[in-house]
Amino acid sequence: QVSMWESGGGSVQSGGSVRLSCVVAGMNFKWASLAWFRQAPREQELVAAISPDGASTSYADFVQGRFTISRDNAKNTHYLQMDSLKPEDTGTYTCAAEPATRVLTLQREYKYWGHGAMVSVSS
Repeated sequence: QVSMWESGGGSVQSGGSVRLSCVVAGMNFKWASLAWFRQAPREQELVAAISPDGASTSYADFVQGRFTISRDNAKNTHYLQMDSLKPEDTGTYTCAAEPATRVLTLQREYKYWGHGAMVSVSS
């Protein structure tokens, strides 16, 4: 059984930084594509994703170089470093994982999800 849990959400002022962490248990972590999504009006939208070997990453256009996704296979943990935060970044960020051989970027490709971490950015 796969379990996932996020940490690191909170409230910051515009221009500040937040680091989200997601621990994954019950999966061969080093063979998983990992991602962060956030809730959009209709569905979860991709924020960032990273391939099993960490060599490939994918970011949403709105990230614009402000966020960095990374992984630590020894800790079964992946991270989303969020810098230069804007009020429009406010939302619930959810981690996702799926066994794969490449980076996955679509919501429907991920079977395993965390419960979400709230990030609130004030102006």
